[in-house]
Amino acid sequence: MTENVNDYGWQSPEQPGSCDYITPQILELVQNYPNGRILDLGCGNGALCGALIDRFDNLVVGIEYDSHGARIAQEAHPDARIFNYGVQDNPNQLLEHVGEKFDLVISTEVIEHLYSPQLLPRYADPILKPHGKLIVSTPYHGYLKNLAIALTNHWDTHYTPLWEGGHIKFWSRATLTRLMEENGFSPVEFYGVGRLPWLWKSMVMVFEKK
Repeated sequence: MTENVNDYGWQSPEQPGSCDYITPQILELVQNYPNGRILDLGCGNGALCGALIDRFDNLVVGIEYDSHGARIAQEAHPDARIFNYGVQDNPNQLLEHVGEKFDLVISTEVIEHLYSPQLLPRYADPILKPHGKLIVSTPYHGYLKNLAIALTNHWDTHYTPLWEGGHIKFWSRATLTRLMEENGFSPVEFYGVGRLPWLWKSMVMVFEKK
């Protein structure tokens, strides 16, 4: 039996450090969808929602399972529509509020926290328009980075089990692609962000709804 962590610990609207290297890549990709409807899936304290609203005229909606984070996000970014839902909920509930489906679903640094990661693409699929795009970022893991973590004795730090609500899934490009393909999405683009190539902090992948 799995258990969800209800309180991730959001305390303020200040953006997480990962936004410094992930958000610029996300904003560059969103330029390809002028006036599209965007859902930030797992929006946390709303930092990315705010960046999207500041940069584009698109409708921006966010969902966040942590009710405290959702409140912070809505208060900090009143031009966004924030809902207290998670990937385990029925996506039709969201559609009842927003009506039309989305052109783009973005989920940054969320999937590594999920006990059942297949719920993320399964939530995104019915709320995306035909051939809509799903952009996912997650910490990058590949052979050279894994080797560097081991050689520098950072195993306990990087894979710590002591972080309540922390990372419980560790993704490579291959495993994330397989998850998405098995749940109705085709890979379109891949980007490594933060740090040197092959030692990237995170990866950003774009998938298309089949």
